[in-house]
Amino acid sequence: MLLRYLADRTSWIFFYLLSLLFVDLLIWIDPGISIRTESILYLNSLLILSMILFVGWRFGKEMKYARVLSNLAEQIDEDWLEMMPPPSFYHEEATNQLLQTAGYWYSRKLSESHAAQAMEKDYITAWVHEVKAPLTAMKLTIDTNRGNPELRKVESEWLRIHLLIDQQLYISRLSSLESDYMVEQIGIQQLAVKEIRELAPWCVEKNIAIEIEGEEALVTTDRKWCRFIIRQVLTNAVKYSYADGTILLTTTVTPDGHVRLAIKDEGQGIAAHDLPRIFDKGFTGENGRLQNAATGLGLYLAQTVALKIGIGLTVQSETHVGTKIGMTFSTNREFEPVRT
Repeated sequence: MLLRYLADRTSWIFFYLLSLLFVDLLIWIDPGISIRTESILYLNSLLILSMILFVGWRFGKEMKYARVLSNLAEQIDEDWLEMMPPPSFYHEEATNQLLQTAGYWYSRKLSESHAAQAMEKDYITAWVHEVKAPLTAMKLTIDTNRGNPELRKVESEWLRIHLLIDQQLYISRLSSLESDYMVEQIGIQQLAVKEIRELAPWCVEKNIAIEIEGEEALVTTDRKWCRFIIRQVLTNAVKYSYADGTILLTTTVTPDGHVRLAIKDEGQGIAAHDLPRIFDKGFTGENGRLQNAATGLGLYLAQTVALKIGIGLTVQSETHVGTKIGMTFSTNREFEPVRT
């Protein structure tokens, strides 16, 4: 910091030394001034020493403000405006005023942005609920006319719309997951079966069988958000499975007590170069680009929720063989509250 200060004051130091040299030249060329060389050297030494002391004093006084600002920038917090150092000079006062004005301006803009986002979120949530009403009426019509083959075809399309609307509803709730969270012990196969029933019309359309292996196991989690993760994984499995294929759900308990639910399909699989990015927001990969219905949100949302509620997701895949996604649940003693 000292070198930076001296570099900023180079012109002042240079001017002082030139002035001192100029005075020495006047003394040397003016015959009316008779001073011994030793006295001139002594005087110059005193003046340079005094200049060094003066620069050191000013360095401590002027850089105190800059030092506090530098530390504040490294450990900035929400109340940084209140932690601004008191100014000692006019330029420091002007800097404080600029930073405070900018801080208040950005705070106001941030508040306006949050208000606009909250309004948009409320609108989307209301819209989703409004759309679910006619979807429910359509579902009732389909259920009462099961004998009509045309309506069976409509049901699979209805299911896709229902899944997209439901996904949007969960997206709008994601930011407030912490306030919409309740931990309980529940059987993981029980949750999976409910999601399988939801996807049954789609599976019937593609003639996909779903099998469950392993014994029921209790997990400590949130029922609703865990089902959401299973739904995203199962939806991808059905979407990318070949017709007449099989999706296998396997429940195991590891030696250290962790419950693991694996969902394996016999579909298109994921290319090796796409695997590291499948949890990225909006990433669809080669398979997604072939299917215009891919949004690149399913696995991203699943991973986002999983990280928040303490579920580990793993993926194994081979092209044209299938994909296996594992969900590993923490044991009771290791379970941590939802992460903020």
